[in-house]
Amino acid sequence: MPKEVEELVFVWASRLSPYPWVRFDYPFPFVIRSKNRGELQCLLKQVIQEKKKSYLSGDMKHETGKRKAVLDLLLELYSENGELSEDDIKEDVKVFIFAGHDTASIAMTWALFLIGLYPDVQAKIHEELDRIFGDDVDRYVTENDLNKLEYLDCVIKESNRIYSPAPMFGRQIYEDTNICGHTIPKGASCIVLAHYLHRDEDVFPDPEKFDPDRFLPENSINIPEFAFVPFAAGPRNCIGKN
Repeated sequence: MPKEVEELVFVWASRLSPYPWVRFDYPFPFVIRSKNRGELQCLLKQVIQEKKKSYLSGDMKHETGKRKAVLDLLLELYSENGELSEDDIKEDVKVFIFAGHDTASIAMTWALFLIGLYPDVQAKIHEELDRIFGDDVDRYVTENDLNKLEYLDCVIKESNRIYSPAPMFGRQIYEDTNICGHTIPKGASCIVLAHYLHRDEDVFPDPEKFDPDRFLPENSINIPEFAFVPFAAGPRNCIGKN
């Protein structure tokens, strides 16, 4: 599955390339896309059918206190309320695969890259981890532990600021909007470039510098609500955020 997803993302991304020889290498991208999309569709159909069979036969069991998987919740809506069709379920699962797989892996890759470049930041992370976990390296991380990892949270946010998992995203304007003297009419489609938002010197001084401290509580209070949007914002924000 990851290989098919990776190749499909590559074909899509190549359409955005500024280099013509990358954009117009017909028909090869479409051959790859068709092949991988077919394999992905077959796999999704198989997984959904198996889950559906288990659900209808009553074999699907959930541990007490454990959250249900997304596919389980979708099957409930399909079987009990008739709110979703099998095609709806398949499309929703595809969204989770692409959005969750691609953006989460991008965020982790760049965070590890930057941590490796800055030994002082790495040392602070180790110090925080040692303070919270001590010598107990085998126990599972809890939600309470995550809430205590304040510096690591700052590091991840700063990594996402510099290398946004969703560097651009589209929105449709629902009312006439004036930005810096330019009127954007209602109904227009716009591309928001998070890459440039995150390099606004008025909000992030010395924006090219990797500085996790800018997200400490006493510093981040001055960051406007939508000045930091590594996973977009609003109801259609990227599910990879969580």
